[in-house]
Amino acid sequence: MSVTDRPLPLAAEPARPLALPEGFAWGTATAAYQIEGATSEGGRAPSIWDTFCRVPGAVLGGDNGDVSVDHYHRYREDIALLADLGATHYRFSLAWPRLQPTGRGELNAEGLDFYQRLVDAQLEAGIEPWVTLYHWDLPQALEDAGGWPARETADRFADYAVRVHERLGDRVRNWTTMNEPWCSAFLGYGNGHHAPGVQDPVAALRAAHHLMLAHGRAVRAMRGTGLAGEHSYGLTLNLYPVTPARPGEAADLEAARRIDGLMNRVFLDPVLRGAYPDDVLAHVRGNVGEPDWIREADLAEISVPVDVLGINTYSRHVVRAAGQPAPAGTPSPWVACEDVEFVTTGLPQTAMGWEVDPEGIAEVITRVDREYGRGAGRELPLYITENGAAYPDPQTADAEGRVHDPDRVAYLDGYVRAALRAREEGADLRGYFVWSLLDNFEWAWGYDRRFGIVHVDYATQRRTVKDSGRWFAEVARRPRR
Repeated sequence: MSVTDRPLPLAAEPARPLALPEGFAWGTATAAYQIEGATSEGGRAPSIWDTFCRVPGAVLGGDNGDVSVDHYHRYREDIALLADLGATHYRFSLAWPRLQPTGRGELNAEGLDFYQRLVDAQLEAGIEPWVTLYHWDLPQALEDAGGWPARETADRFADYAVRVHERLGDRVRNWTTMNEPWCSAFLGYGNGHHAPGVQDPVAALRAAHHLMLAHGRAVRAMRGTGLAGEHSYGLTLNLYPVTPARPGEAADLEAARRIDGLMNRVFLDPVLRGAYPDDVLAHVRGNVGEPDWIREADLAEISVPVDVLGINTYSRHVVRAAGQPAPAGTPSPWVACEDVEFVTTGLPQTAMGWEVDPEGIAEVITRVDREYGRGAGRELPLYITENGAAYPDPQTADAEGRVHDPDRVAYLDGYVRAALRAREEGADLRGYFVWSLLDNFEWAWGYDRRFGIVHVDYATQRRTVKDSGRWFAEVARRPRR
C-alpha cells in the first residue's frame, strides 16, 4: 500500500470534498539552490547564494545549501514521491551556475546531463516538467561583473536561456524565465536581506528593470529557436493584495498605493502593458532621480507577449502611514517607503509571521484577470505557481511514522478553495502548485522554516509524507469535475 493511500485523520477531512476542474494542473514547486546540494560537484561554480551564505550573520544559524536535501543525488526518489502524490506537473528551477558556471559560453555537459536525467525521470513518471530558468542563483562571476544592476546581465541571461532551450526544448514545453524578480531586485539589492546583500535603492531599481529586460529578451530568443512542438513561455511574479489599515484615512490609502506600485504594478505594467505606471515613475524621480537606466526601446522588449503568467502569493499586505520614517540603517525593500508601516490584523499567522487570509489569493487572481487578462481584452492563462505555509512541524516522524501538520492542511485547503472560487467566478486560472514538495533551505531563514508537504530529516535525509502530502494526494485522486 502506498504511503499516500492511508487516509487522513477524520478531523482534517473537509466537510465538502475538494474537487479539481478537468485539465487543471496540480503540482508542487521547488528551487535548485534550496534542494539540490552538491554545490561543488559536476562542474558547478559558486552562485551569489553560495557567497552570501558565507557572510557572518547573513543566514540564520550560519546555514547554507551545500548539501540541503541532496536532491542532486536523490532526484529519482523525489520524483517517485511526486508521482505517488498524484502530481500532474512539477515546477523546478535550473541552477544557472551548474549549467553555465561563469554565466558565459558553452553549457557544462555534466550539468546538462543532470537536468536531462531529471526531466526524463518526470516524463517516465507521467509528470509534466515546468522549468524555471532563474530562481535567484546568479553565477558569482556575473555578480562580480556588475550583477543585475548591470545591463549586460540581461544579455547573458538571454544567451543562457536559448542555449538551455535548444537542449531541453524537445521534452520541456513549459518555460518560466524569472521567479519573483521583486525579491531578486529589492531584497537582493535594496535592503540586502537576500543575496548579494546590497543596500542601494538605485541598484535595486536598475536590477528590477534589467530582470524584466532579461525576461523579454529570453522569451524572444527562445521563440526564435524554431523548435518543433508547442511551447509555452511566461514568468512568475510574487503578487500581494495591498490593503490600507484605515480605509477612511487618506494617508493610509496613499501608503497602499505606493506599496502596490512598488510590489505589483512595477512588474505587471511593463510586462503586460508596455509601460511603467506614471505614479511609480514619479515616485522614483522624486526620491532617487531620473531613471536613466530605462532606454527608449526597452519597454517593447519587456512586453513581448507571454503565454502564461505565474502568480506566487502567500498572504496580504496591510499598511498604514507611520508618520515618520523608520530609524536610519533599516532601508525598506520598497524604495523610499520607510515611512510605511506593515501591520497585522489579528488573523492566525504562519511561522513566517504571515497572516492566513485565503481571500487574498482570490483577490489577486481576480484583479490580474480583470486588469491585465480577460477584462483587458486578452487571453492570459493564470497559474498559482507558489502557495504554501511554514509551520513548526515535528522534527521527526511519530511512532507510527506520521508527521502531523493540521495547520498546513487547513491553510492549503482554504487557499485552494478560494483560488477555485475565483475561477468559478470567471478568472482564467488553470493550475496550482503548492510550495513546497520538500522541506528545504529557506534562504535567509536557513533550515529553521519548513514549507514542505514531505518532511525531511536533515540528519538522515529520510523523506516522510506529511498529512498535508496525504491531503494533496487525496485531492489528486478525486474525480475531476
